[in-house]
Formats: sequence, C-alpha cells, structure tokens
Amino acid sequence: MFVAEVVGNVWGTRKHCSLCDKRLLLVRPIDPMTEKHTGDAIMAVEYTTGAGPGSIVLVMDEGGSARSVLHDEKAPIRTVIVGIVDSVVSGGKVKKYD
Repeated sequence: MFVAEVVGNVWGTRKHCSLCDKRLLLVRPIDPMTEKHTGDAIMAVEYTTGAGPGSIVLVMDEGGSARSVLHDEKAPIRTVIVGIVDSVVSGGKVKKYD
C-alpha cells in the first residue's frame, strides 16, 4: 500500500463488465510528509471512497487484495483506492490534508 495524490481521471469507451460501475483514476505516489512525488502515475479503481483529482488517498497495489476489496475474484485489476487520507503521523510529526 502507498499514499498517492489523485492527478486525473481515466475514461474508456469499453470496460470489462466488472468495472462498469466503477471510476478509474490516475494516482501518483507521494511522500506523505513532504507531498513530493515519488513515482510515476498509475491507474487505480475508485470504489465508494468519493476520491477525485486533488485528493490524497491510500492505494492498495496488490491484485488479490484489490479484487477482495471489490468482492470480485475475477476482476482484472491490481490497484484500488481504499481510502482518503485525513492526516499522517510519522516521527512525532503530524501532516494534515484538507
């Protein structure tokens, strides 16, 4: 799992049936304390969190667990947004997000 910023939306004219009612977003990993980007943007499934561009999110990046979150063991996904981050505490320091 990692913390990321949602940097965009993904649209597809055709989706696998298990993704039809789910949004696809681009997320870019960040250092949660400095908000500096630590990697390239990847696509993630958004499901019931309400996340959108600009949100800081917790991302699960492991296929079996991601499919378990969606309750669909045949879904062709690896990465899913599992929550919106309100704050992070590390080394006694607190970083809050709006």
